[in-house]
Amino acid sequence: MSSLESDRTAGTFHDWPAGCAKLACMADPDKVNQRMRSDWDERARLDARFFVAFGRRGQTREEFLATAGEVLHALRAEFPRLGSAAERKRLTALEIGCGPGRLMLPLSEDFGRVLGFDVSGEMVRLARENLAGAANAKARRNSGADLSGVESESVDFCYSYAVFQHIPDKEIIWNYLREARRVLKTGGLLRFQCNGLPGRRQDSTPAPVRGWSSRAASAAPAADPATEVPAHAPDTWHGVSFRPEEIAAFAEREDLQLLAMDRFDTQYMWITARKPKPGWRSPPAAARRARIVRVTDTFTADAVVAASARYASASVWAIDLPADSDLNRLRVRIDGDQVAPCFIGKHTAGNPTQVNVYLPPGVRTGIVPVQLVLDGRLLSQEAPMRVMAPGPLVPRFLGLSDAVNLLSRTSIETRALKLQIEEVHLEGPDEVLDAFQARIGDRPVESVEARCLDPVSRLYGFDLSIPAGMPPGRYSLEIRLGSRRFEPAEIQIADVSPAGANPTARA
Repeated sequence: MSSLESDRTAGTFHDWPAGCAKLACMADPDKVNQRMRSDWDERARLDARFFVAFGRRGQTREEFLATAGEVLHALRAEFPRLGSAAERKRLTALEIGCGPGRLMLPLSEDFGRVLGFDVSGEMVRLARENLAGAANAKARRNSGADLSGVESESVDFCYSYAVFQHIPDKEIIWNYLREARRVLKTGGLLRFQCNGLPGRRQDSTPAPVRGWSSRAASAAPAADPATEVPAHAPDTWHGVSFRPEEIAAFAEREDLQLLAMDRFDTQYMWITARKPKPGWRSPPAAARRARIVRVTDTFTADAVVAASARYASASVWAIDLPADSDLNRLRVRIDGDQVAPCFIGKHTAGNPTQVNVYLPPGVRTGIVPVQLVLDGRLLSQEAPMRVMAPGPLVPRFLGLSDAVNLLSRTSIETRALKLQIEEVHLEGPDEVLDAFQARIGDRPVESVEARCLDPVSRLYGFDLSIPAGMPPGRYSLEIRLGSRRFEPAEIQIADVSPAGANPTARA
């Protein structure tokens, strides 16, 4: 993951950008849409590239377009479900929340036609400039809640990245997803993100499902919706958040075949669903049988799976898995415990289909039996899975940047910096903060904030303020987390006085 996309995951949305008004959640969808249009038009005028990609204020066009790499990888990972590269050249893709066309431009080389919609007329104007050389890519403004003007059954691939995270009303998002289903052709794919941070949820939702909200891969206990308090009132920057169970229930109601959900409990939860043909579910009484041919670690393909921590995920490879299987209907029985999978791969005749599942909390080590269950009925034979205790967590310093101008790297231009440490072995932000120490030169850093960005990898982000009165210059940043001392990092505190360097200039 690039440092830029890492920082998007690091919760940049939590920090309200200067120069934008906030909006409390409104009950009137028209007022919400009007405010979204107004706010995003203003952000586009201020610095569209920054508000879309966060790299730095005043990014060049080349810098801005280069930030799309990790997002494109996440989208293209699902392309095998759409056929060959030659077949995709005859397909139509549609983006919800296209902004200045950062993703549409490269995807215009993958698809025969790419349509983009955005609530902001200013963003659409910039997208048309960026897409001037791509005749098959068209951007247009919409209401902010629907895909009016797009024919039903006319799109093969509908996608959205880091858009729903900014919408303050769940019903608007649900309507967008219903509209996506409407415009998709039968067999078409929907690939989108939404905010899954526990602290941003507002409503009581279905009980936690083992394998989704409850996983051995996450040390964090399942949150109680009755006790959760949103970190911010929803507005056009801090939107609403969802539980995976909510997404699954929506897919069931709207007759979508749910194929993948991941990045649980993060700001960037990914979901993939297919619009199936009518009557796609076979009757529960139908006699069907699949055969598990192997069980491996999801990340390494080794024949042994960790019982807990970040690698507690198994891939079950099955021959003859029914094509109508989805995450709502399929379960993996692990030592008698039924667990919901998070990914079902592409079906290929004669080859095994991959089913990924996070192990449940408390799974034992040793040889553990695994079976597949569909619609409550046993689907496969019992297969062995070798489970071992995980290795110790080893905190790793992943890097740092200026808190706002990320592309300035170690040149700190705003007197605030961000850094990330993964495999943090402590529990909760308070305990982490108690164990965290930082010094810049001979000065201790007193102002520090910490938040968990991904409970699976135990990734924490830290926001540090430069000590008051520390002059510009080159310094050594020393970091400790409990007894763990990291290699010092060199930083340059930039001169941001009127006579000094322009903080938006390239480092």
